Amino acid sequence: MERRDFFKKGTKAAVAASVIPMITTAHSGPEDIVYNRDTDKWYHLGSGKTGMPNRKKTATYDVVVIGGGAAGISAAVSSARNGSKTVLVQDRAVLGGNASSEMRVHLNGVNRLKSGKAERETGIIEEMLLLNRFYNEQESFPVFDHVLYEFVTREPNLTLMLNTQAIEAVMDGNKITAAMCWQSSTEMLYTLNASIFIDCSGDGLLAATAGAEYRTGREAASEFNETYAPKVADGWQMGATLLMSSVDMGKPMKYSPPSFAIKYDFEKAHPKRKFAGFQDGLWWVELGSDNDIIADFEKNRHRLMGYLHGVWDFIKNSGKFPEAENLALDWVGSLPCRRESRRFIGDYIVSEKDLTEHKHYPDAVAFGGWPIDEHIPGGIDNISEPPTHFHYHFHNIYEFPFRSLYSKNISNLMFAGRNASQTHIALSSSRIMATCALMGQAVGTAASICTKKKILPREVGKNHINDLQEQLLRDDVYIPKRPANDLKDLAKKASLIFASTTSSGDAKLLTNGISRDIDGKINHWMSKGLPAELQLEWDAPTALCAVEIKCDTNVNRNIMMRKDSRNDELFTNGVPKEMVKAIKIEGRVNGKWTDLGAIDNNQTRLIKFKFNSSKVTAVKIKVTETYGANDVKLFEVRCYK
Repeated sequence: MERRDFFKKGTKAAVAASVIPMITTAHSGPEDIVYNRDTDKWYHLGSGKTGMPNRKKTATYDVVVIGGGAAGISAAVSSARNGSKTVLVQDRAVLGGNASSEMRVHLNGVNRLKSGKAERETGIIEEMLLLNRFYNEQESFPVFDHVLYEFVTREPNLTLMLNTQAIEAVMDGNKITAAMCWQSSTEMLYTLNASIFIDCSGDGLLAATAGAEYRTGREAASEFNETYAPKVADGWQMGATLLMSSVDMGKPMKYSPPSFAIKYDFEKAHPKRKFAGFQDGLWWVELGSDNDIIADFEKNRHRLMGYLHGVWDFIKNSGKFPEAENLALDWVGSLPCRRESRRFIGDYIVSEKDLTEHKHYPDAVAFGGWPIDEHIPGGIDNISEPPTHFHYHFHNIYEFPFRSLYSKNISNLMFAGRNASQTHIALSSSRIMATCALMGQAVGTAASICTKKKILPREVGKNHINDLQEQLLRDDVYIPKRPANDLKDLAKKASLIFASTTSSGDAKLLTNGISRDIDGKINHWMSKGLPAELQLEWDAPTALCAVEIKCDTNVNRNIMMRKDSRNDELFTNGVPKEMVKAIKIEGRVNGKWTDLGAIDNNQTRLIKFKFNSSKVTAVKIKVTETYGANDVKLFEVRCYK
């Protein structure tokens, strides 16, 4: 076993600032900070004893996931649900990453293609957003933190560790054997052993200390034949943003900037630095780096706080915004929202043309479609330039391959999110949180295959990609150009599928393996009014113990929480009216209909019924209520024994 050299991996600054303890070998020098409690003089008044507190613990899991943003949550939950004992390690007190109450970025995905429609992500990320719509009608970011906490902690096979940072990988050759983690709230040093590690932390400290190959900066246009890359490679990384929000106090409110405010020079500002929606923060208050953006973080944080107050001072006191007279700051961010740092190298590096030319991958596991949105070098320091370049808008979604989600040189390491294997230009699109969440669900599911089969991620990609894709499709991830074909799905063997009424689509389409209407083709059945029934028939008694149904949630309308509570054709601020609310299933056993299950307040698109194994000749699905739609629309029915 060996521990990678911390100082060579860029953690010296963190150690010097006392953020984490230094882990040293027996050959530590006199200036090293040694994690040693032998001199601790603890006298416990209750027991009357003197001793040393236990500040070291070891735990063993199948899968360790680092990072509690959208990608990390999706990875951990999918790993746990698919049978792997999993731990999720998050360095903050809340989950959600950039979407948490600490940063409050909208959890965007494929919000709007060039057609004007969304092509929203399903699977675990949709479950999170739907749960928020049920339990956070007031659209509060702090409440969203707790919705995510509920979403994670209710999983029986998943352990959550908050306020905990993975600080070093313990290695055996090219394999990680353990993650050394520091929990600041308990002064505890954890050793987390596992067979598979997934780094969804964005900056990727664990992966870096493992020796995983990575790069930062912008590739030269010639390296991947990219249209929007610079002619010569450079070190620029897109900046981190600091947000704020304000509230109307109903009376004029004064504002005086703090001493660290940096004056906003409106006269020199590019006209595309627009102030629309300024009351909820301005995304272009950002700073990046052309060198070591991680080491520059604290310096940039201080300057961003200055710029934020300088911009608010301009809004309040320039006289150009009379509508701001009654506004006062009610929340100001202190933790900038990062866009880019390390990008780890996998067996494949996704580049610009892969996205714009819609490359088809045999190992596709996720999709994206946010524009190629490259924030400019300099950020707000470069005020005379537009804040970003929307180089390209997509007509259709693109695919993302599994080969870009595991390390090229560390055998049991995967990653998901903005640290995936891609160029700077590709990252300009795929960095969006809901896209990252799809990557997370893919690697979490792959991790479960690794642990079940005792194999490594590369072998999953080479020999078990069909298993991975089929499980993702069953778990309601959409993979472009890849219909489901699960040989265990007995609904495909039904001799007859019919409905009580039909207003569009066809009941037979519910077993075609495509769980949304896309590419101009219908893949649904929709009733004509409610209640409505759907029936599957088999020629011979068939043993079943599970029925799974995918209902409509209108993936062409966004459901993520917004500060402006937007509610129109493209966004909703509530539960999708199309979603099934009340549903029951019956099985025909020995010629008689028997109840198999009922749900009165469904909260997910993927509806699962599990029951004692029964030999049926038919299954009847009865939908009596949606959340507002007059008809019910279904996209898939599966049956399993």
